[in-house]
Amino acid sequence: MRALDELIETKEPAIILLRQWVEDADVPCELLEPNADREAVLAEVQVTTHSTLGALAYDTGGLLVDDGWLRILGSGHPRLERTLPGWNAGRAQGFYLVADDAAGGFFALNAGALGPEKGSVYYWAPDSLEWECLDLGLSDFVYCFLSSRIEAFYEELRWPSWRADVRNLSSDQCFSFFPFLWAREGSVESSLRGIVPVSEAFDLKMDLARQIQ
Repeated sequence: MRALDELIETKEPAIILLRQWVEDADVPCELLEPNADREAVLAEVQVTTHSTLGALAYDTGGLLVDDGWLRILGSGHPRLERTLPGWNAGRAQGFYLVADDAAGGFFALNAGALGPEKGSVYYWAPDSLEWECLDLGLSDFVYCFLSSRIEAFYEELRWPSWRADVRNLSSDQCFSFFPFLWAREGSVESSLRGIVPVSEAFDLKMDLARQIQ
């Protein structure tokens, strides 16, 4: 395990570029202040702050994108309490969860369990039981989802009042749909919409995916 002084980059920290992306974002984006325990978080993540993942873990409490629709995890914050290592504990098996959205979708860096593209970000959409490779590394993922491309990506997963409805969520909650969006009868327009903890949504979907497979 690398010591903290080996993980903190002082010459070219990725947070400089990350802050610039946030400043130039096409959609509303908040870079949350890092948690007081950020050193412990970085030590658990074991990547340098020269990387985007390290910058998120050490220099941010996370990012809230497009009025909180998308949550990119960091060291934790009162408005986004989950931390990168805490959220992955007991869940990361051949992948590393880095973000999720209000519709109940999850983003993970693939370490081999999700498909052949190691190091790429995969998306587990709420209307699918299969992980999809986005052909993006973490840096490109963050950059792209701070741009107007996020609108096209989520076009089929948003409903007319989604922005107002997201205001009723904390960043550790997401919407649930019944019938499920991946079921033939499910849709964002007709399914009954509720609010559940993100942890409950992820764990339930994992159980269902195992049963169906």
